[in-house]
Amino acid sequence: MVIITFNTFPLESSMEVGKRLMKLPPLPPFMTYKGPFLISEVGTGIKSMNLFEFDHTKTVEAMDYVANRMAQYIGVPGFTYNVAIWFEATEALKMIGLG
Repeated sequence: MVIITFNTFPLESSMEVGKRLMKLPPLPPFMTYKGPFLISEVGTGIKSMNLFEFDHTKTVEAMDYVANRMAQYIGVPGFTYNVAIWFEATEALKMIGLG
């Protein structure tokens, strides 16, 4: 399973986002991380994507970690985010009785 976060912030907030990124809590041992992947979009600012992979048995713990991680950005001007759990096809099929 993976949790993917999409974040957006204006260029003017880049320094503050970078400072907070450097202070984030360490990754738990049950999780792997890829990112942040960044793009600059005219009229929007910076967009980033982060991918957190974990075993489905750790879903609650993974969501807690990611929620706490994202809370570190509260107060950064213009910072918005979206957090979503994405399932592998085999996991989704199991949920509907086909796996």
